[in-house]
Amino acid sequence: MGAMDWDRRLFDSLIPLPDGTSYNAYFIKGSRKTALIDTVDPAKKNILFERLKSLDMNAIDYVVANHAEQDHSGTIPYVLEAFPMAKVVTSQIGKAMIMDMLAVPADRIVTVNDYDTVDLGGKTLQFINFPWVHWPETMITWIPEQKILMPCDLFGSHMACADIFVADEGAVLLAAKRYYAEIMMPFRRLISSNLKKVKKLGVEIIAPSHGPIHRRPGLIVDAYNEWAAGEPKNLVVVPYISMHDSTRIMVEYFIDACADRGVYAEQFNLNNPDIGKLAMSLVDASGIVLGSPMVLAGPHPKVAYAALLANALRPKAKYLSIIGSFGWGGKLTEMLQSFVPGLSVEVIPPVLSKGLPGGKDFAALDLLADAFRDRLVKPLKSSEEKTKTMQKYVCSVCQYVYDPEKGDPDSGIAAGTPFEDIPEDWACPICQVSKDMFKPLKDE
Repeated sequence: MGAMDWDRRLFDSLIPLPDGTSYNAYFIKGSRKTALIDTVDPAKKNILFERLKSLDMNAIDYVVANHAEQDHSGTIPYVLEAFPMAKVVTSQIGKAMIMDMLAVPADRIVTVNDYDTVDLGGKTLQFINFPWVHWPETMITWIPEQKILMPCDLFGSHMACADIFVADEGAVLLAAKRYYAEIMMPFRRLISSNLKKVKKLGVEIIAPSHGPIHRRPGLIVDAYNEWAAGEPKNLVVVPYISMHDSTRIMVEYFIDACADRGVYAEQFNLNNPDIGKLAMSLVDASGIVLGSPMVLAGPHPKVAYAALLANALRPKAKYLSIIGSFGWGGKLTEMLQSFVPGLSVEVIPPVLSKGLPGGKDFAALDLLADAFRDRLVKPLKSSEEKTKTMQKYVCSVCQYVYDPEKGDPDSGIAAGTPFEDIPEDWACPICQVSKDMFKPLKDE
């Protein structure tokens, strides 16, 4: 019942939308009552009304507002005007928000508590509190008879596509990870603790309010569990900017030094960044290294912005450091560290060069790479683990041999990574078959 927005390229005047987005609404008809689950952005309200008209509907009994944000609730006043008997169903906090932001009268709103139900006649709507996905009032709607979950923003993806259901799982997961990184990551602990509510339902279909519908719900639920609660990976993210090449030279040297030590590092030039890609890398990162020249006795404004963004997104990163250059003085490191009070990180001593970096600066960058190696690359803990680590595996299709001593750096697998510890979504670098197509290589 919703609308595609193929051309929208920015959300909240902040978030890039490279693939557009969709605003999904769902019409549920029981034997006695009807319900509209969420609405659309007001800019697309005409499309919603055209689709309602095509159903020849004379009445809507309930308009469920899982989330009060305007891209889902903004058309509610127009629906209430067109259907005078309709009532909005929302959470206690949602009622106050909808009254404040949309001027909906209190007598048009019905509030529900956790696990309350509405019987439509043969179809039941059950409302489950799921706060902070990504506002405090959010809830999800469950139809037990059809095992359909409508979680609004949760499990969504900013993606306009012709397919109602997920067709390309890889593309949808990528878009969903971007969405999670930009919008949901600050609330990862709450999401992780509340996912058990979803897991115990026995969901067969997840119908979010952005992006296509999931008929294989385990795909997105497992991904969320990993993104929200999984251990951070062997990854250091390096957002940087350089004015006269000194910082760029240092960053590139550090990236190479990390690679030599089996640490996977990604650099992001902040001149014209896609902050969505930066946010996606922060989902998995163990370390963040900010690279900045000194500007007016402090960090470059774009690096300051990256630090503030990381602080707002609250990724799982455990380590932070700073690389930079200066001409005469200032408080580059102190200011950058002050911008990330929300990150629970160990600060590894920064490396600053006066002017162009020289020998002692490169030596200090080597020590910084050593520090990340010592923290991120797993040491061999016992001879038994060493035996396990040294076991090679061969691809049964193309005969490619995975050697743990070498790893697969091009795919982000550091040297010294046992085959058993490679992520399940890793694929053979030669023929792209999945990990389960590999067998232990027997001694020759």
